[in-house]
Amino acid sequence: MKKLLLLFGLILWNGCKNAPQKSENRIPPNIIYIMADDLGYGDISVYGQTLFTTPNMDRLAQGGMRFLQHYSGSTVCAPSRSALMTGQHTGHTFIRGNLERGFTLENEGQYPLASKELTIAEVLKEAGYRTGAFGKWGLGYPGSEGDPNFQGFDQFYGFNCQRVAHNYYPTHLWDNQSKEKLIGNEGNTTKTYAPELIHQKALSFLEKNKDAPFFMFYPSVLPHAELIAPEKYMAKYRGRFLPEKKYARKEGGYSVGGYNSQEESHAAFAAMVNVLDDQVGEIIDKVHELGIAENTLILFTSDNGPHVEGGADPDYFDSNGPLKGYKRDLYEGGIRVPMMAYWPSKIQPGSTTNHPSAFWDFFPTAIEIAGINKDFLAIDGISFLPTLTGKEQKTHPYLYWEFLEKGGRQAVLVDQWKGIRLNMAKNPDAPIELYRLTDDIGEENNLAEQYPEILKKMDSLMNETHLYSEIFSFEHEKNR
Repeated sequence: MKKLLLLFGLILWNGCKNAPQKSENRIPPNIIYIMADDLGYGDISVYGQTLFTTPNMDRLAQGGMRFLQHYSGSTVCAPSRSALMTGQHTGHTFIRGNLERGFTLENEGQYPLASKELTIAEVLKEAGYRTGAFGKWGLGYPGSEGDPNFQGFDQFYGFNCQRVAHNYYPTHLWDNQSKEKLIGNEGNTTKTYAPELIHQKALSFLEKNKDAPFFMFYPSVLPHAELIAPEKYMAKYRGRFLPEKKYARKEGGYSVGGYNSQEESHAAFAAMVNVLDDQVGEIIDKVHELGIAENTLILFTSDNGPHVEGGADPDYFDSNGPLKGYKRDLYEGGIRVPMMAYWPSKIQPGSTTNHPSAFWDFFPTAIEIAGINKDFLAIDGISFLPTLTGKEQKTHPYLYWEFLEKGGRQAVLVDQWKGIRLNMAKNPDAPIELYRLTDDIGEENNLAEQYPEILKKMDSLMNETHLYSEIFSFEHEKNR
């Protein structure tokens, strides 16, 4: 059914495309989507970071637009990526949690995104885009129906599995369907820093496809724990963030399983963000060098809020800025993320927007940019292209999230009213906390008792928006 809908929609689009055009030789815009891993709202200079600088991320904001209320797809890796790829929030998208296969190095990877699900990569590929993904996948083990090569990506290079991606000197990476061994990373040796190798593959993709429309998805592993960076970066920060928070490695192989020991976790975190920032700068420079900057949209964001594992210390760096919560929370700190958009020919430099948007909005934005008919799509997103280009923007009646772990959680945003329900896996009628973000961005004052009508609306949306998933169901649903 997915393929039939895709074919039907593209037939309609091609019919419109073949009508007379003012500029028939115009190449559709390129799209680069860079996604950091566990980078907090306050971890970028232009969002308030003061302990280190991010000059290249700042370039995106200064040369383009900074989103002040953008939300990730979820508060952990896999469902956040699923929401991005499918254009559906976590009450509808197929992957709603970090479900693994029984992890070993030989049996790596997460539960696969089903073949029937339609991804933005598939739609763009069918429309003539070259598609590549470089970094961490996490939506299906190698060779499964969720493998990136079977979900619309012509080229994939990097970590298929989220848990293997906990190690920055891994024994192997995946080059499409081939397992590429990294000589020198066996045992406790550290020869090849995976983010640097992945980055070079991404730059090569840009060079090879500069003359054709392309979509490059760059889900970086930085700065997710473990906390480790090459010495040339560590040396810049060593001794700057005292006292250091030390972390002792769990039992297991250096390149498999638990995070690496880190005596200088503060310095390592800043160094990892520095690596990512340099890579963002090289991508900006590359599109200008190739002469395609005017026809290329670059988006930069993070997959969820900051983590606390492996020696990470978000409180020290004020990684949340003014927000409450961390990764795995549905408070703002777990899901509100930085987002910048850079497109020299289209976006007003140095602009900002308060438009509330989320990962599932990328899908309709991308196909509108590509000029593809979208009437056949069953998605939750609303294109934010009008916001990018300074035109009138349609807004969401609400935004919705759910999370299976930590007792089960739901959250709804209506205008600037935020409702959060905790511990609902056993009790779907658990009390709802209510916050007004316009004057309480830190979610400190629960107004549930004062606004019963708004609370009733939140309860109704939580019940109506969630669709049952046999695979990713709450405990009370399993027992009914």
